Amino acid sequence: MIRLATMSFAALLLSSCATAPDVPPVARSELAPTGKLRVGINVQNFLLVNKERTGGEYGGIAVDLGREFGRRLGVPVELVAFDTAGKLADAVKSGAWDVAFLGNEPARANEIAFSAAYLEIEAGYLVPAGSPIRTIEDVDREGVRVAVNAKSAYDLYLTRNLQRAKLFRAPTVDASYELFVSDKLDALAGLKPRLVMDAEKLPGSRVLEGRFSAVKQSIGTPQGRPSGAKYLREFTEDAKASGFVAKAIERHAVRGVSVAPPEPTSSSGLDSTRGRSAY
Repeated sequence: MIRLATMSFAALLLSSCATAPDVPPVARSELAPTGKLRVGINVQNFLLVNKERTGGEYGGIAVDLGREFGRRLGVPVELVAFDTAGKLADAVKSGAWDVAFLGNEPARANEIAFSAAYLEIEAGYLVPAGSPIRTIEDVDREGVRVAVNAKSAYDLYLTRNLQRAKLFRAPTVDASYELFVSDKLDALAGLKPRLVMDAEKLPGSRVLEGRFSAVKQSIGTPQGRPSGAKYLREFTEDAKASGFVAKAIERHAVRGVSVAPPEPTSSSGLDSTRGRSAY
């Protein structure tokens, strides 16, 4: 059964990505300078990475894309796991990974060359039982205290855009929920699929209608690898156009995400003007 599933998955990879462009040798050397592709993943983002459903091995949308990218480059893949988005982003300084799956945020773009988004995830707020806050706009008021996962893409977005509300940061997604509950804060910021799960644990709480933005999940490589970055952008667009991303979403039964539309390769991160914006 496992062998059959593996064969079926391999067939899907080949069929959905049959139009892969040739890899320029300089791009391969930039993207896999050690002879293997080190793929950075954020294991906290359960929408993109999972372990329980794959027998103890990491799987998920990001893992599928990382393995497919390594297949196209013709090099083995090594998954490099981090337990927060902030640690994953910071690890670019030490050269711990060659490509990474994380939110495309302007604050990260000085050190990471991003592809356009391959999928988007809505970000919003959870409020406790009896809260007078009714709309997304109500959150940004004097005296409102918002729990958030530190250094997540939506934390960076809110840091730039909230004018009156105050952010209270926690080191992980789970810790931000615990802070929200224990300190009786006014709102919890997060990805809406996770907020829906949190609401089920907290009687009377509500996920506000709408979104303050949406996380643009992209693939990045360290700055200074121009040929590699160009090929990475081409791969991302082809993965969307070929249906690979949509099939990965369906295969892993992930709800609350959508395939990102084609975008210019100079995509610049979270964009509230389009209602878009993580981990």
